[in-house]
Amino acid sequence: MSSKTAAPPSPVCPKFISVEGGDIYSRSKPDGNKVLDSVLSPITFWLRWKARSQAILTVLKNLGADFLCLQELDEYDSFYKKNIQSYGYSSIYIQRSGQKRDGCGIFYKPNCADLILEERIEYNDLVNSIEDESILCDDKQNDIQANGNESSEPKNGSSSNSTSEDRGDPNDPRIRLKRDCVGIMAAFRLKDTFYHVIVANTHIYWDPEWADVKLAQAKYLLSRLARFKKLVSDRFECTPSVILAGDFNSIPGDKVCALLPFFEVVVYQYLVSGNSPSNLQVECLDELPIPLCSVYSSTRGEPPFTNYTPDFTNTLDYIFFLPDDQIKPVSFLELPEANSPDVLGGLPNYYHPSDHLPIGAEFEIARK
Repeated sequence: MSSKTAAPPSPVCPKFISVEGGDIYSRSKPDGNKVLDSVLSPITFWLRWKARSQAILTVLKNLGADFLCLQELDEYDSFYKKNIQSYGYSSIYIQRSGQKRDGCGIFYKPNCADLILEERIEYNDLVNSIEDESILCDDKQNDIQANGNESSEPKNGSSSNSTSEDRGDPNDPRIRLKRDCVGIMAAFRLKDTFYHVIVANTHIYWDPEWADVKLAQAKYLLSRLARFKKLVSDRFECTPSVILAGDFNSIPGDKVCALLPFFEVVVYQYLVSGNSPSNLQVECLDELPIPLCSVYSSTRGEPPFTNYTPDFTNTLDYIFFLPDDQIKPVSFLELPEANSPDVLGGLPNYYHPSDHLPIGAEFEIARK
C-alpha cells in the first residue's frame, strides 16, 4: 500500500457552448465578422484565498477570454495583477471604500483591444445626491425599524464577506446608502477596427432586506453608464456597444424570496426593464436607463444558480448587453446542473475554487 497522499482533483475548466448548440470550439467563425470573447467572470474570494489561488488562476487562464471581470477581488496588487498579467492581460481596478480590501477589476488583452477611457464608480457618492427628506420610502423605513439593523447575521442571498457593521442609524438615508460598494467602466477600441465597446463591472450590495439600497445603486449605475456612453460617443465619434457584468446580488425575474416576501427582486427587474416596484420608489436621475438584455436569458435562459453554498443556492451574477445591430451573443459558458457531483455539498471545493461559478459569453461583432 502506497503511503503517498492522492493529488486533489483538478479544477473544472468550463467550455463555451454555441447558441445554436455544441462546443463553440468546433464551430467555424464566419468571415466578415470580428468575434469578441467576453468572459465576465464573478469570482468571490471568501475563504482562505491562498489555498485556492492557483486553482483560480488555472480556471481564468483556461477560459481564454479577451476580457475578464472579477468582483470581490483582494490581493490585487500583490498577487492577481502580476499573475494574470503573465497570461497576457493588462488590468484596471477599484478597491472598495472604507476598510474593505476587495474590489472590482477588469482584465483585458492589449493585443485584442486598446483601453481608451475609464471611470470608477463609488456608490457612496449617492449620499451627496440626496435631500434630507431621503430617497427612501417611508414604508421601507418602518420595515427596517421592525427588522433591526444590518449588524445581524447575513441573510439568504448574501454574497459578501461582510462582518457585523454598526455605523449609525440605518433609518438615516445618508448612513443607509454608505455601503462602500464600487464599480468600474472602461471603453476599448478593438484592434485593427473602428469598433468601440464599453465593458463595465460592478458588485451591488448584498443584504436582501435592503432592497431600496440595491435599487438606488442599480439606478446610479445605469445613470453613470449612460453618461459614460455619451462621453465615449462624443469624444471618439462612435457608437459603442455596452457590456455590463457583475455580482448583482439579485435573483432573476419577478421571483420573490420565500422567507422575505416583501422584498421583491428589484435589481434584475430594473436592469432589464427600467421599471422599479411601486413600493420601492427611488427618485429618478436625469439619464434614462439603458435598455439592457441578459445574455443567458436571451439565449439559454438564466442558469438555476451561479452561487452555491450550504445556506443559499441561486443566480446572482449576470452579463448584460445593450442590444444593437453591431453585436450579438453567439455562445455562453456552460454551467453545472444542481445534481452534478462537482457541486454537491456546496462551493468552493476542489473542482470550483469559488462559491460563485464563472459565467461567460462570446459576442460576434459585425464589420462596418
